[in-house]
Amino acid sequence: MQYFSLKDQQYKVSFETAVVQGIAPDRSLYFPESIPALDKDFINNLHDYTDQEIGYEVIRHFVGEEIPEAALKQIAADTLHFPFPVQKVAGQIYALELFHGPTLAFKDVGARFMAGCLGYFRRNSSKPVTVLVATSGDTGGAVASGFYNVPGVDVVILYPSKKVSTLQEKQLTTLGGNIQALEIQGTFDDCQQLVKTAFLDRDIQSQRGLTSANSINVARWLPQMFYYFIAYKQMKAAHPKLVFSVPSGNFGNICAGMMAAAIGLPVAHFVASTNINDTVPRFMESGRYEPGKAFPTLSNAMDVADPSNFVRVLELFNNNREALQEKFTALSFTDQATVQAMEQVWKECHYMLDPHGAVGYLGLKQYLASAPELTGVFLETAHPVKFEDTAPSSIREEIHAPARVMSLYDKEKTATLLPADYNAFKNWLMR
Repeated sequence: MQYFSLKDQQYKVSFETAVVQGIAPDRSLYFPESIPALDKDFINNLHDYTDQEIGYEVIRHFVGEEIPEAALKQIAADTLHFPFPVQKVAGQIYALELFHGPTLAFKDVGARFMAGCLGYFRRNSSKPVTVLVATSGDTGGAVASGFYNVPGVDVVILYPSKKVSTLQEKQLTTLGGNIQALEIQGTFDDCQQLVKTAFLDRDIQSQRGLTSANSINVARWLPQMFYYFIAYKQMKAAHPKLVFSVPSGNFGNICAGMMAAAIGLPVAHFVASTNINDTVPRFMESGRYEPGKAFPTLSNAMDVADPSNFVRVLELFNNNREALQEKFTALSFTDQATVQAMEQVWKECHYMLDPHGAVGYLGLKQYLASAPELTGVFLETAHPVKFEDTAPSSIREEIHAPARVMSLYDKEKTATLLPADYNAFKNWLMR
């Protein structure tokens, strides 16, 4: 499989190069040269496959022969070693729980898969590579966990100061070893801009081999297809017509779902549920893409004003907004609506939402009001305990932390505070 730059389709690279580079030299994202079609018998008989077998079958077409079958199967098995249950919430509304991994967030899947791929590609290299990653919350912890002690890989995580939750910050600042955290005095968009700029800096490139573990990297983005197939396997017998509502910030997760549909997964519709950072909902309404400043919200991992992966969503539909509208709806919700949903769903359904899942729930509920013949699944992307410190006081005492993360609260944070200034960041990298 070859990958091309979305800015210059003449520029094509292998899967390995796309993974190692992270971003194209023209600062654009890589995209598969062709979209494979999965065998219909495989789709119709998903119940006969384990989750690990599904992961391998879905991703092998995008990797080709660059990772041998046995090694790729092992990477898929290591990635999907925890459950992805679908839970009924109310009526035709279900939650796909993606928080049963090591860092309690959906990004464990992409981070672990990419770590496996990069570890394979670097197995015989004596030159270390530096993984640069910007996080609005969960990516940092997942990448830190996935890449911790991977030989030949150093990880530098940039996160916006005072804009991630206590547990999120602990997850990305307490491991040590090959993991370093930079606390940036700005927004997630500032962090992402610093990372993108570094990839084009020849001074840095001459000193460090760089790659990215954000969803801009194909090895972080594409494996997120796995759990859409796993959810469909669980729902198919009773509910074959599904709509997925995805809490959306940088749009990598929903783009992976739409790629899953493009290769054969039967999905009736996708809903991108955003907070007040509503660049995409406004674009879908007006046709004008006008990113502004990112505003802080309770669903902080979605505080993104200029989502990188939306260009991939558009590419799936040949940049045709009208064609996209047939399969894709974008809706935005306020913090007030988010809090009300969290309180109401707990009171009426005894199901605990995190703020991001609450936005996904709201988007699904609104969409199903006009499509009652469908069954909906919203993605519960993180465990509620990750946002305990900003949860409504009425339900805070009902949030219980899994035992495996309790020890994090007692660990000391280690992070370097930097301004949102590229020269300061460059100087730190080249110190």
